[in-house]
Order: sequence, then C-alpha cells, then structure tokens
Amino acid sequence: MDKTQIADILDEVGTLLELKGENPFKSRAFHNAARVLAGVTEDLKILVENGEIRKIKGIGESTAKIISDLVTTGKSPDHESLRKFFPPGIFDMMKIQGMGPKKVAFLYKKMKISSIEDLEKAAKAGKLEKLEGFGKKTEENILLGIEQVRKHSSKFHINVAETAAQSIFDVIKSHKGIIRAELAGSLRRRKETIGDIDIVVSAKKKDVKEIMKLFTSHKSVERITGEGETKASVVLNVGINCDLRVVDDSEFPFALNYFTGSKEHNVHIRSLARENGWTLNEYGFAVIDSGEKERKSKKVVICKTEEDIYKAVGLDYVEPELREDLGEVDAAQSGKLPKLVTYNDIRGTFHCHTNYSDGHNTLSEMAAGAQKLGWEYLGIADHSKVAAYANGLSEERVKKQQKEIDALNDKFKNFKLFKGTEVDILTNGDLDFNDKTLASFDYVVASVHSNFKLNESDMTKRIMKALKNKYVTILGHLTGRLLLERDGYPLNQTEIINAAADLGKIIEINAHPMRLDLDWRMVKYAINKGVMIAINPDSHVVSGLTDVQYGVGIARKGWCEKKDILNTKTVKQVEEYLKK
Repeated sequence: MDKTQIADILDEVGTLLELKGENPFKSRAFHNAARVLAGVTEDLKILVENGEIRKIKGIGESTAKIISDLVTTGKSPDHESLRKFFPPGIFDMMKIQGMGPKKVAFLYKKMKISSIEDLEKAAKAGKLEKLEGFGKKTEENILLGIEQVRKHSSKFHINVAETAAQSIFDVIKSHKGIIRAELAGSLRRRKETIGDIDIVVSAKKKDVKEIMKLFTSHKSVERITGEGETKASVVLNVGINCDLRVVDDSEFPFALNYFTGSKEHNVHIRSLARENGWTLNEYGFAVIDSGEKERKSKKVVICKTEEDIYKAVGLDYVEPELREDLGEVDAAQSGKLPKLVTYNDIRGTFHCHTNYSDGHNTLSEMAAGAQKLGWEYLGIADHSKVAAYANGLSEERVKKQQKEIDALNDKFKNFKLFKGTEVDILTNGDLDFNDKTLASFDYVVASVHSNFKLNESDMTKRIMKALKNKYVTILGHLTGRLLLERDGYPLNQTEIINAAADLGKIIEINAHPMRLDLDWRMVKYAINKGVMIAINPDSHVVSGLTDVQYGVGIARKGWCEKKDILNTKTVKQVEEYLKK
C-alpha cells in the first residue's frame, strides 16, 4: 500500500473517531499524522522495518501501529474495527458539502439517518430545519449537495485514477507476451476527472489467456464484471472500472486510437476516412463495399502507428490531449497544430506553501524537493493574515520569512527561492496586505478564499478590482472550484481574462488534482488573448510539487506551447519578466 493510500486511511480514522465522539485531540492526532506522512520523503517500508517510523515528529504510538500494519499486511485491524461501528452509507453522507463528521454523527444518533437516501427524504420532508445547528437554508444546501454528489458519483480525480491505473498497468506491460501496451481513454487525454480506465495491449494469441488471468487476478481487483476472449472488465479497490483489451499487434494503433477517443474526435476522423472510400474502426481501415454505391476508393495503407493513421487521412499527428473535436482536426489539416509544452520544459513553479502557514515542510525542505526534481527555482506563496484558518502570515512574519529566504539564497548554487505571497482578495476587492507589504515580494498571487456566494456581477467586479492593483502578478485558482465537490463561484471568466490580457497579468493553472483551475477550455481562450500562464501545484508538502504534471496536462489540453508558460523560463528570464 502506497503512502498516499495510507495517509487517506489515517485521515479516515481521524474522521471515524470524530463520528464516535472521541476526544478531539485524538482525532486531530490522526488528521495531523496524515499530513505529516504526506511530507515524508523516506521509504515507508524501510522506516517501519527499522523501527524509525515512531521517531517522526507527529507520528504517535497509535498512528505508528496502523502505518506498520498497512505497510506490512495492507490492512489495519484498528481501522477495520472502527469502520464496523457505522453503516457504509455514513461515509457517502460525508461527501456532501457542509456535512462534516459532527453533523453526520448528530443525524445518525438523533434520527437514525445513515444514508444519502435517508438524508434526502428527511430534507424534502422538512425534518431537518428545526434541528439545532441546521435550519431551512442548511436543508436547502444539503439537497443541492446531494445533487452534486450524485452528479459526480461515477467520476474520479485524475491522480486517484492514474495511481490505480499505473499499479495494474505496470504488471500487465511487464508480461513477456506483451508486444505493445498503452493506457487509453480520458486518462490518456488528461481530462480533469476520469470515469474509467482503458488499457490496450497487443500480444500473440497463445499469450492472451495468461495476460487476461494476470489482469483479473491483480491485487487491486475487487471484482470481475466481465471476461471474454479478448476483453476483461473489473472494478478496482478504489471503485473505478477498468477494462483490458488484447488485440493483434497489426490492430494495436487502431485500437489505441479508437479507445483513446474522444467520441467526437473519432467521428470526425472516420468522416475523413470515408472521403477516401474507407471505413475506420478499432480494427483498421477497410474499403467501403462497392455495392453501397459506385465510387473510387484509395488503396488502404498499412498503419503501424497512430501517426500513420493520421497521415493516411491527410492530417498531422494529433496529440491525445487535443482530441476533443474543438478545432484540432482543421489545425492538423492546415499544419497549424501547436507544439505542446511538456513536463520536461518546466524549470520551477510559483504557488507553494510551507510550515510558515498551512504547509507541512520547511522552506529548506521545499527547496530541496524542487532541486531534486531538477528545477532551477521555487516560488513560495504562503497565505496572508486574514486566512487565520491557514495560519496566515502577519507583516512581521512576512519579514521573518523573507530574511530566511535571503539567507537560503546566499547558500544556494544554481537555484533560487522567489519571495511570494498568496494574498486574499477581500469581499470588496481590496487585498489583505497594504501596498508597502506587497511591494516587498518578488510576485503576488491573488486568490479568493471566502464569500463564494456573491452574484456573478459582484464576484467579477471583486476580482477585476484586485487585478488592477499594480502589485498583483498572478491570479490564483480563478473559479474556486473543487472538482467533484464544489462548482466554481459565478463570474464572467471571459471579462476577467480580457482584463488580465490588457493589464499584463498572469493567470495560473492550479495543478492540484482537486482544482485544475483554470479550466482547459478557458486556457485556450486565455493564450489566444496573449495571457501568460503559470502552472502551480498549490503544494503544501514536498511530494505535492509533482502535481505540476497534472497542470501540464491541462495546459496541453488548452493548446499551450512552451512560450505560453511562465515556468518554462530560466531564472534570469523570470526575474526580468517579473520586473516588468
């Protein structure tokens, strides 16, 4: 079991203890341990085997035992016994925005409400509004929250899907009988949320049965939902559906292309094939039956790769991320496809948190993590003072942090820490720091963290006012959305992007898998308007720095080239750009 999964279980134990009404310090210890574990860079297995796990600050006796059990056996008796106290539906109820452990426990004890269905019935019958701590508005919000949960119930964050996919894919592709193997579907297209996992492999007939068995017997498979000669379907232990398709190697490029999608893109490509007198499906090209109508068909070409398929229908190769039928086919016909930015182009990032605010790691630890990734710089942007929930920095603490950054920069060779802040945009559009304090930073990320329920006009005016402050450099997570949990607040994105272009402001793609905000559809609009994009992980731990990869996926879906991304610049180029 990997570190992320173990941290999730520790977090759940803390929540279960809250549900039971245990001492809040006890539940807090587990939530804290989950955050601590996320920041641990050493191999957990070695730490457990050497008895070093207990020596990590923030890991107590109880948490160490659960970690050790999970590392060695993949299960924790303590976690499982806690889960048995509550019906499974309780956990679904906590997915509803605003339904924390205390409210869920209260409803379970008071009214025996133990599922989303029970909760919906009670809310529709008006049984919640008179309860202490609820009210009519809360009842309405619960019903809206239930709609949201159901709307997204079959989707998963990309990091969850990718981790699950990679675990089983690595085993499959290592089989000696595999000729070629790729992950396909929306995961390959780097969509912001993933419905299911598609794996396409090619192999000789004699090896197919063994490969299918390897797939269906993988340790992450919870149940088998279908099994045929060339296709198997399973549900993985995280709840996501996963399909394996085994084809002859001559069919592989066609199967990979077909199952990568999107459906709309595939339809467009098939229409081009028909212009040549061919049909196109997951098995290959074929000449249209002459009995359909008299026509002159071109000779079907042999395609060994996806590139060959696109060439056959007169197109340049279309990268998977662009395959949404939003102009990529026309661009491929006219030789105008962008040369997309890659993860290897990234030289650093700008929106990261440390233990000065609500991050786990120190400045030096975050810097070391960035250097380990081969980056040339890292921008620190801890919260401003109004964010008391996130230990926001006062002006005095800002000075202290900046002095520490200066001291570290004096020691670094070929690496730089940039001084930044994530300053709150207040309800009236003012910023949480005065201009004198803002002027002390290398750059300023301005973000909305409160009062999300303004109407579209007021929210747009609020952000527009903040953008006009001369010290604001980057606009953070524009819509405030939390994928699968909370829609973005209402605002006119087009108007804001236009203003950012006019004012020379940068807009971030917040690369945290729960945000991925700016949306890729608006990224394309932004770069067409000349807006510079920064890909920022919003990292609160060292391991979170690599979330930049998900932001790169969104940038690629938004047609971004290297020139469109601030993070691809050298230290000197960044310094010059920020001075402007």
